[in-house]
Amino acid sequence: MPGRTSGSTADADGVSSDRDPSSCNIAASLPRLAREQPDRVAMRCPDSAGRYTAELTYAQLDARSDAIAAGLAKHGIVRGSRTVVMVRPTPEFFLLMFALFKAGAVPVLVDPGIDRRALKQCLDEAQPDAFIGIPLAQLARVLLGWARSAKKIVTVGTRCAWGGTTLARIEAMGADAGPQLAATVPDDVAGILFTSGSTGVPKGVVYRHRHFVAQIELLRNAFGMQPGGVDLPTFPPFALFDPALGLTSIIPDMDPTRPANADPRKLHAAIARFGVTQLFGSPALMKVLADFGEPLPTVQRATSAGAPVPPDVVAKIRTLLPETAQFWTPYGATECLPVAVIEGRELQDTRTATEAGAGTCVGRPVPPNEVRIIRIVDAPIAEWSGAEVLPAGEVGEITVAGPTATDSYFHRDAATRAAKIGETLPGGGVRIVHRMGDVGYFDREGRLWFCGRKTQRVETAGGPLYTEQVEPVFNTHPAIRRTALVGVGEPGRQRPVLCYELRPQATAPDKQDIVAALKSIAAAHAHTARIDTFLCHPAFPVDIRHNAKIGREKLAAWATAQLEKTA
Repeated sequence: MPGRTSGSTADADGVSSDRDPSSCNIAASLPRLAREQPDRVAMRCPDSAGRYTAELTYAQLDARSDAIAAGLAKHGIVRGSRTVVMVRPTPEFFLLMFALFKAGAVPVLVDPGIDRRALKQCLDEAQPDAFIGIPLAQLARVLLGWARSAKKIVTVGTRCAWGGTTLARIEAMGADAGPQLAATVPDDVAGILFTSGSTGVPKGVVYRHRHFVAQIELLRNAFGMQPGGVDLPTFPPFALFDPALGLTSIIPDMDPTRPANADPRKLHAAIARFGVTQLFGSPALMKVLADFGEPLPTVQRATSAGAPVPPDVVAKIRTLLPETAQFWTPYGATECLPVAVIEGRELQDTRTATEAGAGTCVGRPVPPNEVRIIRIVDAPIAEWSGAEVLPAGEVGEITVAGPTATDSYFHRDAATRAAKIGETLPGGGVRIVHRMGDVGYFDREGRLWFCGRKTQRVETAGGPLYTEQVEPVFNTHPAIRRTALVGVGEPGRQRPVLCYELRPQATAPDKQDIVAALKSIAAAHAHTARIDTFLCHPAFPVDIRHNAKIGREKLAAWATAQLEKTA
């Protein structure tokens, strides 16, 4: 990366004083923002009592992350050091993340709420060199044997007998070091982000600096984001994009691992107090706001992702937003985001088709992504020449090639082979095509329709059934909260079972009538007519990250057990 002067060089750890905002590093925009708007608030965070007493200006975020980056280097956390970060969404989390990017280190992020065994497996697979966490995380590391490879330990808070040093000490060590920015290049690994594990053990997605930088551009262009806005990101890692987009982040007073349990009064208080102009939330979070029913007069852009947003939630949220506001539902995954986008007005126009079994429209691909549908194959496809591209209207697996499509999973060679296809380009060279693991199709207007996860399709003797083409048909019943299609038995001869969850106001005597109504709904559509088994479940299992993706694998095991009891 070229420096400000011809004499700019990196030190032995690869850290340079270079402040060129065009460098390939998500933290490279901070110096420019600190120069141009030093007193503008970059983020505000609530304390344990919910009071917004902590804030960081762009100048503070830049200077303090410089100091921490320099202190980390002195502690041995340098360019390329894989570093687990288990810190709550406080100012320290964001300071640490930008410091790690500036140092050229590789942050490793895992959802802390996942199953303990899966969490340990993720941390073991990452083989971290360092572990940065709050005291509770450090205690768990020692007692549960997490991340044994980590030799550099930093505690955010009070350090006890587990050794290492504290973040306060790290910052003090680097206080006089001046500007920091590693001489990172596009292909350098920038982070390892673990998936939510909603369909299996979480996998570590390898992000390179070019992926993060491309994401910023795609998000800016897809949603028309302009500097100066105020964002309420209810999924904290998304707040890392805000400084690069010139936005102020208001970190909500909520448990980010439990968006369905967020207090809407606290969210509304923050939105009103700070004049929030845009917010991000999972479908579960959007349902909380929709059920609360209070207008959101300052919000001009709302975004929801993680799973399809129920049509009634889309309709309700749109009534709460100003007439000029936009409600976007981007489609993507940890491995590739964003892939396609659709605005709420167009999504509402497709509601009738969705409820008739067409799937969920996720909009048009975000340029320059190239999205193609290939015939469903469960085995790996090494070369693109081995994939069969399907015409519009035919359901297959969704694939995407583009600047944010990641290349691999960390230490998961089999998963990488299953999800990545090498495509030789006409002018030479090879690009990676990511298999989304989702099924869908293009309509005649060039819009992409999502039909469900490939692994969750039900293979009956009469052909496949796809969850997103079945469940919305039954979700129209007023007593139904949500449904989940699962298969019982061997693929190819599976028995389709519809699990359903009732709304709170539904009573036990209603169940017999509800099943009769569901059977009538099934008979009214050709593709659902073969479904004749309906099981009521008290509360569907959902993913830890968004509280929105239904754990159909767990429901399938439950349904199998239920049917065995009655056999």
